[in-house]
Amino acid sequence: MIHPTILKKQRLIFSLLLALIAATIITSLGLGYSPLSYDRLVPAFLGQGTFKEEFILFSVRLPRILITLLAGMGLALSGAILQGVTRNDLADPGIIGINSGAGVAISVFFLFMPIQAGAFVYLLPIVAFLGALLTALLIYALSYNRKTGLQPIRLVLIGIGFSMALSGVMIVLISSAEPEKVDFIATWLAGNIWGADWPFVAALLPWLIVLIPFTLYKANRLNMLALSETAAIGIGVSIEKERVVLLLTAVALAASAVSVTGGIAFVGLMAPHIAKSLVGPRNQLFLPLAILIGGWLLLLADTIGRNLLEPNGIPAGIMVALIGAPYFMHLLLKK
Repeated sequence: MIHPTILKKQRLIFSLLLALIAATIITSLGLGYSPLSYDRLVPAFLGQGTFKEEFILFSVRLPRILITLLAGMGLALSGAILQGVTRNDLADPGIIGINSGAGVAISVFFLFMPIQAGAFVYLLPIVAFLGALLTALLIYALSYNRKTGLQPIRLVLIGIGFSMALSGVMIVLISSAEPEKVDFIATWLAGNIWGADWPFVAALLPWLIVLIPFTLYKANRLNMLALSETAAIGIGVSIEKERVVLLLTAVALAASAVSVTGGIAFVGLMAPHIAKSLVGPRNQLFLPLAILIGGWLLLLADTIGRNLLEPNGIPAGIMVALIGAPYFMHLLLKK
C-alpha cells in the first residue's frame, strides 16, 4: 500500500510539472526567428490574428512543440522501462544503441526504397521500430547468460559498442548518398527536430496513446522485475515473458519518438532518475512524473537551442547531450 503522504507529494509534483510544461510552451510560442508578441497569442488562437501570426503559430511553432513534448515523453518512458527490465540505472535507448538501430533502418529506407509522400510519414515509425527491435534483440542475446541470466553491465557495454558501430554504418551510407539525402541523415544524427508538422504529430500520437497506458498498467510487473530473479519467480512472475513484452514496449516508444526527432540520447537516462529522486523507486509513483519530466526536458532543450543561434539554432539532441553526458559520467562513477 502506498502511503497517503507520498501520494499527495506525487500529485503536487505532477501538478507543478504540468504548470512548468505550460509555462515553457507559452514561452516557446513567442520566441523564435520571427517572434510573436505574447499579448497576440490568445487572439491568434481564436482566429483573430493576422495571416503571419496564425501561420507562425499553427504551421510552425505549435506542431514542433507538440512533437518535441510527445517525443520526450516516449523517450523518458522507454528509458524507465529499460532500466527496470535490465536492473541497470545506466540503460537508455540512445546510449545502448536502440536509437542507432532505428536510425540505420530509417537511413536505408530513405536512401534505397521508393517513397510515396503520403505514406512516408506513417511508415517511418514502423521502419524505425523494426530496426530498433533487431538491434535490441541482438544486444539482449549477447548480454544473456544461461547460468546467470541477463547481465546488466554487459548489456550497457555491448549496447554502447552497437551504438558506435551503427553510427559508423550511417556515415558509410552518407558517403554514397545524394547531397539532398545526406542533409536529411545529418539532420537526424544531430538530433534536430525535423518532423515538425501536423502529419508527424498524427504519426507519433497513436503509439503513445496505446503504449503509455499499457506501461502504467504493467507498473507492478516492473516492480517485481526489480527484485532478484529467485524472488520474482517465487511470487509467480514469468520473468522472460515479461521482459520480452516490456522490451518490445520500450523499443516501440523509443523508435516512434526518434523517427521524427532524430537521434536524441540521455532524455531516457535523466528523466527516470529525477522522478525517482522525487518520489522513490516505486513504478506507480515515478513513471507518470518521468513522462512529464522527459517531455519538459526535450521541450526546454529545443526552445533554448533554436533561439541561441539564428536562424537555424542548435539541434535539441546536442543541447540534451551537453546536459546528459556529464550526468551519465556522474552515474557511471557512482554506480
